[in-house]
Order: sequence, then structure tokens, then C-alpha cells
Amino acid sequence: MAKTLDVLGLGEPMLEFNETAEPGDGGPRYLQGFGGDTSNAVIAAARQGAAAGYWTRLGRDVFGDRFMELWAAEGVEAGHVARDPDAPTGIYFVTHGPDGHAFSYYRRDSAASRMRPADVPVAAIASARVLHVSGISQAISADACDTVFAAIEAARSAGAAVSYDTNLRLKLWPLARARAVAMETIAQCDVCLPSLEDAAQLTGLTDPDAVVDALLERGARVVALKLGPDGALVGDVHERHRLAGHAVATVDATGAGDTFDGAFLAEWVRGASLADAARYANAAAALSTRGYGAVGPIPRRDEVEAWLAAQG
Repeated sequence: MAKTLDVLGLGEPMLEFNETAEPGDGGPRYLQGFGGDTSNAVIAAARQGAAAGYWTRLGRDVFGDRFMELWAAEGVEAGHVARDPDAPTGIYFVTHGPDGHAFSYYRRDSAASRMRPADVPVAAIASARVLHVSGISQAISADACDTVFAAIEAARSAGAAVSYDTNLRLKLWPLARARAVAMETIAQCDVCLPSLEDAAQLTGLTDPDAVVDALLERGARVVALKLGPDGALVGDVHERHRLAGHAVATVDATGAGDTFDGAFLAEWVRGASLADAARYANAAAALSTRGYGAVGPIPRRDEVEAWLAAQG
């Protein structure tokens, strides 16, 4: 099948309510936005010029309608998205304090948690160069976990690469199960995009180079290890590159890792070297922290390229 999509994401989108710095009468104000790690990533990819698509299960509710409108506005193909009349679209709140941002989720029995392996859009996956999935989608329910593995099997059968962000959330499942599922998924993926914090819990290692070694040995072809404000480390069995972090006027880091994922994949499928793809993604992620919300501040290609040029 012809590859008409660069990146197809699968997962759980969630409507976002992000606490802003300006208090309202009687309490804080919340900015309504959009979230969900894999949805954020494909929007980031689309804003870099990639042909992107998304598949999930949404509630047949106003929040689900808003996601469909969002993807249409961003140029993300979402024609296969299922709508559930009996389950809601999930939501979450972001609050901010001296230790950074914190999340409160309302996703139990969400429509996305009802994803089933039989519903996997095999033809859409076959049309993509890369399938992007995450550990969150595997954690929200056993059926959703099975669905992710079914999608990976469909991708591998169709010659599509598999991208995986571990996105470890221990409020959703115990570490032992998360470790077993994540390590099996890494063995089946082409690009692994964990944070150092996640990788340390999954592997027991804290040295970035040792983490990359372990994940490559596990089976990943490429590892792009996100180091937060310290940048990133990317490598395969032939090469390795360390990218320093960027100092920007950070307002809210929600979704920065997802922006890295989408920007990296957009560059990778365009044929950029690992070093150049990571350099670009590292800059895009930093720029995404300058405003509130996971999606609103994601930069577009012209902004990232101009900022990189200004950095020399």
C-alpha cells in the first residue's frame, strides 16, 4: 500500500484545563486546551510539515466534537476515529506550584479505554511510514493495551516503523506490570523515545549512556532519550549524540516531551540524520514551554528554523 501518512498516532486524547497565572474572582482561572500524549505528538509532527493521522475512540459528546474540530484544523487525518455513545471523552486539569506542574485526571471508563484490538484500523496503519504509540495507552485498560500490541503487529506486517514513548504513569498501573509491558514493546519498536526519569524506573539505570545501551540491546533501532532541561541523548548502534538544553522563558512544560516526539519523527521520516533530527526536536520542545497548555504553544516549522538560525 502507498504510504500517504508520515506518522499515525494511536492513543487517548484528553481535554485539558490548565491553570493560568492570573487568578479570577474567588480562585484560579483555567484555560481550556487539548492534551493526550500521542495526539500532542502527531499535532507537533503536523506543524513541522509531516502528513499526520490519528486513531482513537472518543465519546459522542461535545469534548469529542472539539477534538475532531482540532484535528481538522491542524490537518491531521482522523477519518477512522470511533465515537462511543456510552463513554465520555477524558479530561484532565493542570495546576502549577513551586515544584512545577501537576496533573489531575478524570479518565476512568473513558471512551479511549474501550479501544479493542478488533477495531484497529489496519489499512490506515499500512498507509503510514511510522506508527506512534505510548505507555499511557497501554496503562488505561487491558483492552487498550492489547489494542496497542495489535496495532504494532499490523504496522510491522505492513512495513511501517513503530515509535514508542514509554510515558510511565504509575498512578495507572504497578511498576512490575509497566516494566514488563514496556520492555516487551521496546523489543518490537524502531524508535524509542523515553524520558530519563521513565527509563531509570524501567531499567534501574541512571546514566544516560547506559540507558541508551540497554534499550538498544533490548531491540530498539534508535533511542532518543529526553533529559528535560538538560537536552537529549540520541543514538543507534553506530553513532551517538548529546544535545544540550536550551534556556527559554518557560511558562508551562506540559507536553514538551510529546512535542519532542512529533518533531523528531517529522525530521526522521524526512531523512534527517539522527543528530539533526534530535537537534531540531530539542529546540521545538524548548519552544513549546513558553506558553500554557500541551498544544497551543507547539511551534511550527518556520518558528523552529528561525530560532535555530538565531542560535547559530
